[in-house]
Amino acid sequence: MKEIIWLGRGGQGAFTAAKLLGAAYTSGGNLYALAFPSFGPERRGAPVRAFTKLDTKPVLDRSQTEKADYIVVLDDTLYSPELNKLIKEDGKIIINSKSPAEGAETFDAGRIAAEFRLPTVNTVMLGLLTGISGIISADDAVCAIKEHMPAKIQERNINAFQEAVQEVLQ
Repeated sequence: MKEIIWLGRGGQGAFTAAKLLGAAYTSGGNLYALAFPSFGPERRGAPVRAFTKLDTKPVLDRSQTEKADYIVVLDDTLYSPELNKLIKEDGKIIINSKSPAEGAETFDAGRIAAEFRLPTVNTVMLGLLTGISGIISADDAVCAIKEHMPAKIQERNINAFQEAVQEVLQ
């Protein structure tokens, strides 16, 4: 089973990204995903954790991830070196940050989001995860965006997603 932890703040779309990853993963058929959030007081700006679990058999475990294959950090203020304790041996931490962070891959996702006039970096971070991990194909992610996001914002999110994938692959 592949397990991904998403760290963000309320309103940044961490749970949306977790759901999009799950939808993209299962689009090929005979694959299973579970995406769920974990948060305290529900308010914009409060820390949010979301989880995506991916497997070839039904995912029945709804507990929070103890050791992740990937941790995706949408807001760099939520990064701490302590996160390395939550990552599997061959796992990776991906951070939206302009500054390097020890033990993590950093990208300026905010720059890409701004280029496409997006208020959040969630689909950009999904693109970075896609390019780094290969867990899902870019085509499956684009289909998930088309199926699960409002029509008026699909094109900008797809373009930002694709730009992020290309940034990783360069």
